[in-house]
Amino acid sequence: MVDPMYGCPGGRLARALTRALALALVLALLVGLFLSGLTGAIPTPRGHRGPGRPVPPASRCRSVLLDPETGQLRLVDGRHPDAVAWANLTNAIRETGWAFLELHTNGHYNDSLQAYAAGVVEAAVSEEVRLTLLQLKGLEDSYEGSVTFPTGKFTIKPLGFLLLQISGDLEDLELALNKTKTKHATGSGSCSALIKLLPGQSDLLVAHNTWHSYQYMLRIMKKYWFQFREGPQEQSTRAPGNRVIFSSYPGTIFSCDDFYILGSGLVTLETTIGNRNSALWKYVQPEGCVLEWMRNVVANRLALDGDSWADIFKRFNSGTYNNQWMIVDYKAFVPGGPSPGRRVLTILEQIPGMVVVADRTSELYQKTYWASYNIPRSFESVFNASGLPALVAHFGDWFSYDGSPRAQIFRRNQSLVHDLNSMIRLMRYNDFLHDPLSLCKVCNPKPNGENAVSARSDLNPANGSYPFQALHQRSHGGIDVKVTSTALAKALRLLAVSGPTWDQLPPFQWSSSPFSSLLHMGQPDLWKFSPIEVWWD
Repeated sequence: MVDPMYGCPGGRLARALTRALALALVLALLVGLFLSGLTGAIPTPRGHRGPGRPVPPASRCRSVLLDPETGQLRLVDGRHPDAVAWANLTNAIRETGWAFLELHTNGHYNDSLQAYAAGVVEAAVSEEVRLTLLQLKGLEDSYEGSVTFPTGKFTIKPLGFLLLQISGDLEDLELALNKTKTKHATGSGSCSALIKLLPGQSDLLVAHNTWHSYQYMLRIMKKYWFQFREGPQEQSTRAPGNRVIFSSYPGTIFSCDDFYILGSGLVTLETTIGNRNSALWKYVQPEGCVLEWMRNVVANRLALDGDSWADIFKRFNSGTYNNQWMIVDYKAFVPGGPSPGRRVLTILEQIPGMVVVADRTSELYQKTYWASYNIPRSFESVFNASGLPALVAHFGDWFSYDGSPRAQIFRRNQSLVHDLNSMIRLMRYNDFLHDPLSLCKVCNPKPNGENAVSARSDLNPANGSYPFQALHQRSHGGIDVKVTSTALAKALRLLAVSGPTWDQLPPFQWSSSPFSSLLHMGQPDLWKFSPIEVWWD
């Protein structure tokens, strides 16, 4: 089905977007802390652990207090029980490849104040649409050292922290508006994902591998615990997705990857499918739409299941940051039980002018896995409309859902997954020098580091011959893995590993790579980290 453009956001959705903006403000505070360093550190609460790796000894915790006499907000060190919001940041990137942020708000205050304070306190340690923007505003104000809660209309600097939130949308906006002089690398992948039903339906594992430029490896694992309400009244129930764990970056208030574990029992993730059909850019209009990153935040916060998530997200389709979304509902999964028929797995695919949704639970139980790798799969209408048939005709099966290298590798290797560790091994898999499925027949040399579950394009020879840009040598590849299970997701936990894969290949090192001159401030030189379990008390 094709969804028409809707009118201006309002009601429950508008409140959700408002909260999302307020959350962005908190993130600005975190960026300030992250860039300035952990000076004045205090002992960290238990927040993460890794085999053989001690918990880093220091972190920073700050609270936002409301002065009862003046009504002004102020930042103080430490955690205060009457704070509007508090956040704790532990920078363990040199020990684990990750920094860790925990952020809570206080339900005794109204949602707007919570959202703004959340932005303030995150930056201080480093309505739903309106709340989202308020959070972003708080992040911006805190970073600039001017914390004043806006009581009326407010503005957000277009070239400030907002740019960090819209990076995914911006890639498509550049193409839609014909404003970019540099072309996106043809065929460039952006993430791999696998949902795997273990033998006997004993467990359901969900895994995601972010593909990105290596300059984006300054990572933060975040926990947000808000007390937002579903409606404007004080007696309204709390939003089901107030608790969320997600992989992210400094200065952003959503994942970007995207990978989320939600207190509602949902796990949501995506891989980017993009749009190669220039005729569809006419559907990208400035009115009647909400950018993808905000719809993502709002759907995560308000949805109880896959149907409601899709119903919220598909409204006001911007036609930007076009992805295949997977919504896993662990509430519907019964370990050891038969297929419930529906609700366990919902798939949504978006391109300009079109959002299509389907329940794929039966297929998951029949095939025991769902793999996602940047090619629309669930709906032939999306595949055809997005312009991929022309690329298949020109370049061959590399652009087809069933014949692409990752399609074949997932199909061959998914049966090797029997627990969390084997899932991590598959999601880090790249044996391109020896695996026949990683060969590019028209390349010279034929083995190609892009053709794997976790790409290592940096290992392709610079003087090679390649049919399109994605297969060239680039500072690009899989930069992490996140995996969760039934028990872990229920406890808002996951296993994670940061950095390019080094299971079958040499670890990535900036100083010895062809890209040593690229800016990589704050990153370790050698990326050789093991998986860790991420958890908070």
